[in-house]
Amino acid sequence: MSRIILVTGGARSGKSSFGESIYDGLKDVVYIATAKIYDKEMEERVQQHKQSRPSQWNTFEGTYDLYNAIGEFKNYILDCLAVMTSNIMFDITAEYERIPVEKQKEVEDRVVQEIEKLISKITSIEGNLVMVTNEVGWSIVPENHVARVYRDILGRVNQRAAKLCSEVYLVTCGIPMRIK
Repeated sequence: MSRIILVTGGARSGKSSFGESIYDGLKDVVYIATAKIYDKEMEERVQQHKQSRPSQWNTFEGTYDLYNAIGEFKNYILDCLAVMTSNIMFDITAEYERIPVEKQKEVEDRVVQEIEKLISKITSIEGNLVMVTNEVGWSIVPENHVARVYRDILGRVNQRAAKLCSEVYLVTCGIPMRIK
């Protein structure tokens, strides 16, 4: 039976480390990386993430058609839904200064479709999936429209993703708490 797990928490809460620890000692793991490198800082962040995980793990990089990462291995970690959501949001809404509600819904639905396809493929091979995401609703209300829209979309994506999971963890101060 597949384990489908969502791990959420704030920035630098330890969520990625906890998500990776679920596969401690396993070599048959594929790390699905969603970050795009746009500048030197992001390049450094990606390098830190690469160095933190076991070298024998395989890496699949992408934002769309993540089900293509599924192959001979049984264990997968997607890090992270927040970055994937921002990538998809940018692709769909880049030309908008104010994002119409119908475009917001399109972004949300597209992200969830990617998650659903990935989960479907994972369960078809009786594999396991850990998805890492950011909790963005516990901070101040963002000052600008685009940031508020992103926060709202990711909040709804996280809710919908959690419903698809058998386990959900909240990580704070490096301490994971099972909430589902």
